[in-house]
Amino acid sequence: MTNWRSMLFVPAASPQRWAKAHTRAADAIIVDLEDSTQPEAKAAARVQATEAVKHLAATGATVTVRVNNDPALLADDLEAVVVNGLRAIVMPKVETAAQVDELSALLDALEYEAGLERFAIGTIAVIESPRALERIVSIADGARLIGLSLGSEDFALSLGRPPSALSLGLAAQTVAYAAAGRGIMGIGMAAGIANFTDLDAFEVEARRAHGMGLTGAMCIHPNQVGVLNTCFGHSEAEITDARAILAAWDNRTDGVVSHDGRMIDQPVVERARRLLNAAGLA
Repeated sequence: MTNWRSMLFVPAASPQRWAKAHTRAADAIIVDLEDSTQPEAKAAARVQATEAVKHLAATGATVTVRVNNDPALLADDLEAVVVNGLRAIVMPKVETAAQVDELSALLDALEYEAGLERFAIGTIAVIESPRALERIVSIADGARLIGLSLGSEDFALSLGRPPSALSLGLAAQTVAYAAAGRGIMGIGMAAGIANFTDLDAFEVEARRAHGMGLTGAMCIHPNQVGVLNTCFGHSEAEITDARAILAAWDNRTDGVVSHDGRMIDQPVVERARRLLNAAGLA
C-alpha cells in the first residue's frame, strides 16, 4: 500500500514556493489549482502547474495535483498536468462514485495521449460533506483510487461548526475505516490544518488521527511536515518491539508465545509485520 504520512500543499501560481517544495521532506507534494487560485487566474496557473509537476518530478519528489471539481475547469486542468512524473490527482468535493469513475475515464484518454502506462496516475477522493460521507462505501470502490481524504475545513463548514474532534471525529473515523477496508490511504485529521504556528496542538490532533487508523494528513506549511512524519511514522521503540515480536514468534513451540509480558498470537504478529513493511524494513 502507498503510504504518504505528509502531503504538502503548494499553490501552482507560486513558483517561489513549489520550486523548493522537494526540500521540505514531505512524502508527497500537492500542486494546487483549486482554492489557492482565483477564477480569473486559473488559466495562467495551469501553465505553471505543468512546469511544477515536471520540475518536482525531476527532483525525485512524489507529485500530485489538486484539480477543480467543476466540469468547466476539470478537463483543462487535467490536460495541463497529465505528464510524465505525475503520481496522483487529488479530486476535491467528491459527492458520488460516478465522479470518481468519470475522472478515471478522463485519465485513461490522457495517459494514452501522453504515452503513459494505463493507471500510472492514481486518484485521491476528498470527502467534504455529510452527503458524500453517506456514500463513502461506493466512492471508496471507485476506479484508480489510492486514497480517501477528509476535507476538514469544508466538512465542518457544511455543519456550521468549527473544525474540531466533536464536529469531525465520526467523519475522520469513517474515512479511516473505509480506506483500511480497501487497503488504500486514509488521509486527514479531525481538526483544521490552517494554524501552522501552534505545532503542539497540531501534534495532538495528528496523534489522535493516527490512533483512529488514518495513515497521513495534508498540510499547508513546511513547519507541519515534520510533525506529520513523526506522528504517522514509526518510532525506533516500535520498530524494535515489532522485530522482537517476530523473533519470538519464529522461535515458538506452540500456537502462541509470551513476549514482554504479553501473549503473542497471529493478529499481533501480523501487525508487527505490517509495521515493518510500512517502515520499509521487511
